Amino acid sequence: MDITLEKASDTNASLKIVLTPADYKPEVDKKLKDYGRKVQLKGFRPGHVPASLVQKMYGKSILVDEINSMLSKTVSQYIRENKLQVVGDPVPNREEADAIDWDNQTDFAFSYTLGLASEFDIDFNDLPGVTQYEIQAGDAEVNSTIAELQQRFHAHAHGEEVGDGDTIYGELKQVNAPAEGEAFTAKTAFPMNQMAEEAKGQFIGKKKGDVVTFNLEAAFPDEKARATATGAPKEDIANLTGEFTFEVDDITRHEPAALDQEFFDKVLGAGAVENEEQFRVKVAEIIRGNYGREAAQLLRLDIEKMLLENTPILLPDEFLKNWLLEVNEGKFTPEQIDEQYDDFTKSVKLQLIKNKIADKADIKVEFEEVLEVTRQMVREQFGFAGAENEEMNQTIDRIARNYLLDEKNNGQNYTSTFNRVYDDKVIDYAKTQLTIATQEVTVDEFKALVENR
Repeated sequence: MDITLEKASDTNASLKIVLTPADYKPEVDKKLKDYGRKVQLKGFRPGHVPASLVQKMYGKSILVDEINSMLSKTVSQYIRENKLQVVGDPVPNREEADAIDWDNQTDFAFSYTLGLASEFDIDFNDLPGVTQYEIQAGDAEVNSTIAELQQRFHAHAHGEEVGDGDTIYGELKQVNAPAEGEAFTAKTAFPMNQMAEEAKGQFIGKKKGDVVTFNLEAAFPDEKARATATGAPKEDIANLTGEFTFEVDDITRHEPAALDQEFFDKVLGAGAVENEEQFRVKVAEIIRGNYGREAAQLLRLDIEKMLLENTPILLPDEFLKNWLLEVNEGKFTPEQIDEQYDDFTKSVKLQLIKNKIADKADIKVEFEEVLEVTRQMVREQFGFAGAENEEMNQTIDRIARNYLLDEKNNGQNYTSTFNRVYDDKVIDYAKTQLTIATQEVTVDEFKALVENR
C-alpha cells in the first residue's frame, strides 16, 4: 500500500492511496473460502461448491466491500497517526472511483480531498487574562427578594371594602330571565384581576351587603373568565348576557406573609434561622449562589471568546461550504449556508482549540467519569439526593447505564454526555493556566454585563 499526502496550501490537501493485490487479496480469499463453506447451491453439497463458481458469483462484491472497508480504516488511521487537523469529512474523487474496472484491474488508485485547519498553537503565557465576577447581594436585592417571598407565601385576609386584586364572594342573579327557562343564579366568586378595567369601578369600594347592578359581558368579555366568574358550564356561557346583580357576602385578599418564624421555616426549612437578621443573611447567600452559577457560565463564555479571538486559525472556506451543502442533502441553499457560516466556523475553531489544549495537557475522559455525571443527573432528576443507600445506589446506577447505552438513539446520549465532560475538563484546565482577576459587582451591574455580551 502506498499513501501520499499532497498539500496544495495550508488548508487544502489531497490524500492518494494505491492498493495492490498484496494489500487486499489475503482477506478477499479468506472471505471467499468462508462463502464457499456456507453457500448453498442446487446440485452441490454444502461446502463443496467449486471455488471458481463462488468467485464468479461473489468475487466482485467481496472485493468491492473489502477495498471500501480498507480505505475507510486507512484514511482514518492516517489522519489520526499524522495528527492532521482535518475539518469536515474527506471527500473521495468519485470520477476516479467510477472509472475503475473491477473485473480486470488488480492495482487500484484512490484519492480524497481534505480540508485542513492551518497550524496553530496555544501558549497560555501569551494569552490575556479574563475576569471572574463575584456578585454582591446588596440591601435592595435582598429586600426585593424577601418581598417576592412574602407574596409567594402570602396569607389570606378579609377586607372591609373591595380593592383591586381582591376576590369577592356573593350571590349572582340574572336581572332579565331568558324567554325560555329560569333566570340564572349562583353563589360564586369574582377574581377582580380577571375583570375588565372599565368595570372595576362599579365594585371597588363596595362593602359586605352592597348590591351591584352591572353588565356581565362588559365585566368579563373573555368567555373563559366569564365561566370562571359564574361557575357555569362553558356551553351555557353564550346565554349569560345582559344585566346581573351581585350581592357582596365576603371580601378576601392576599397579604404579604409576616416576617416571623413560621415564614422563615416555610422558606428555609424548620429551624434554619431564628430571626430576621439571620434570615437576611441566608437570603443574601442564596442570591449569591444563584447568580454564582450564572457568573460561572459567563466566565466560561469569556474564556471561549478570548481563546477564539487570540488564536488565528485558517479554514478551507470553499471546501467547507461545499461539504455542508452535500452532507445536508438539499436542506439548505448556498445562501443559507453563507448566512450561518460564521457561526459554524466559530464552533469548528473552538473545538480545534479545545482538542489542542486536551492534547497538550493529556486530558482524557474515562467511561466511569461519564457514568458518574449521569448518576448525578439521575439523582437530581428523580430527587434521590440525600436519601441514598446501597439499594438506591444500584437503582441509580442501572438507570444511568441504561440511559448511556440506549441503542435506540445510536449512542447519542453517551456522546453528548462525554462531550460535556470533555469540555468541562478542558475549561477547568484552562482556568488553572490563565490569569483570572476577580471583580465584585452588584446584581444590576452583572445583569448589564450579561445583556451586553
